[in-house]
Amino acid sequence: MREVETGLLIGGAWRQGSSRLSIHNPFDGTEVAEVARAGPEDVTAALDAARPPELTPYDRAVVLMRARDGLAARRKEVAQVVIAESGFTVSDVAGEIDRCLETLALSAEEAKRLAGEVVPFGGAPGGAGRFGYTRREPLGIVVCITPFNAPLNTVAHKIAPAFAAGNAVVLKPSERTPLSAAMLCEALVEAGAPAGSISLLHGPGAELGPALLADPRPGFYAFTGSTAVGKRIHAAAGLRRTQMELGSIAATIVLADADPGTVAAGIAAAGYRKAGQVCTSVQLLFVEAQAEPAVSEALVAGVRALRPGDPAMAETDVGPVIAVAEAERITGWIDEARAGGARLLAGGDRDGGLVAPTLLDQVAPGMAVRDREVFGPVVSVVPFDALDGAIAAVNASPYGLAAGVFTHDLARAQHCIGRLDVGAVHINQTSSARADLMPYGGWKDSGFGHEGPAYAIREMTREKLVSFRVAP
Repeated sequence: MREVETGLLIGGAWRQGSSRLSIHNPFDGTEVAEVARAGPEDVTAALDAARPPELTPYDRAVVLMRARDGLAARRKEVAQVVIAESGFTVSDVAGEIDRCLETLALSAEEAKRLAGEVVPFGGAPGGAGRFGYTRREPLGIVVCITPFNAPLNTVAHKIAPAFAAGNAVVLKPSERTPLSAAMLCEALVEAGAPAGSISLLHGPGAELGPALLADPRPGFYAFTGSTAVGKRIHAAAGLRRTQMELGSIAATIVLADADPGTVAAGIAAAGYRKAGQVCTSVQLLFVEAQAEPAVSEALVAGVRALRPGDPAMAETDVGPVIAVAEAERITGWIDEARAGGARLLAGGDRDGGLVAPTLLDQVAPGMAVRDREVFGPVVSVVPFDALDGAIAAVNASPYGLAAGVFTHDLARAQHCIGRLDVGAVHINQTSSARADLMPYGGWKDSGFGHEGPAYAIREMTREKLVSFRVAP
């Protein structure tokens, strides 16, 4: 790896730290690279050097588009790095890169659209001769803490709107996937991001998080990760703003009129892409009882057709989870469910970090695969008789990120939309349906705030009112 890709970015310069962090390939355990490991002193240095970009909105948009083009020009190299450090398949990484490029372009567009509103003072008593407007101003420094499961696109969803809004960004990516984040930061620097507008720190969150939170200078914390860590960050931030994209037990409801083949194709993609390590990956599939035999039959065939293996091979559909310890946990939960009466329809075995795409039924409350976030390639089929019972089961989760509903019955679709306690409901799509321009965020223990450049950029700015009175 080049030195730029393994260093810390502080004050516009790449530097090596006093210690190193080893990055390993999740598939075979080989060392991919070593990166500089930041310490508390590096956090202070990055915040000391942080400077909001003194660029017009147009010029910020130009930087983001140049970064997009620069990343696209290195697409093959970027893909190799992401596969090596994340274990994601060739097709998963192609989608990750495409979406990152889209997010950068959307953020560039939003930089040029950032504006306030005219305030109609003439509609207020005594408002004659008075007029005004609002303007949106950057918060100053935005700290972005990102996960391994979208090492380019989630990073882009945090840092690109923050930069587009005129903030300085301090990025702490997952210590498991720091190389792709470094390549994105390098693209921004080469595109003309001013010194101090983008900083990059590598290291475990448990080490760097307290220092980032203790400093009073950041005005916003954008975090994607576990609910437990999100609660700690939110509490420590105090009156400063936060954006929290946290845990989920994502569910999809299938009504009797849905086409089994369409459902099976959707679940095969949404339940197992990135080895199920997506917050909206379908974990629970509630199927109306009369449709369950046909849906399960189609699902079994679809899941068994998925090819697990080396993520660098184009024919592989499902790669490893991020670490062997996670694979052991996931198969332990599968074994626990089977011991409690769940039936294994497909998969269930493990080879190192590779968990075979798994399909279960007859799962019950109390089983980890039903009550806790699996974050792995495991889907459980849950038949239901009454739609309101399925909705109540979805709502019983402490989380509320997204849900899917398959039906051609508009009235029943509307019934689900009005009663599901989640941040997004996708009709005739799975819970994992997403476009990068849409607002993306959850309720309850899934957090609050939104990704999606048009929505995030407003959260990462503050609104100032300006009013005038004109003498008669």
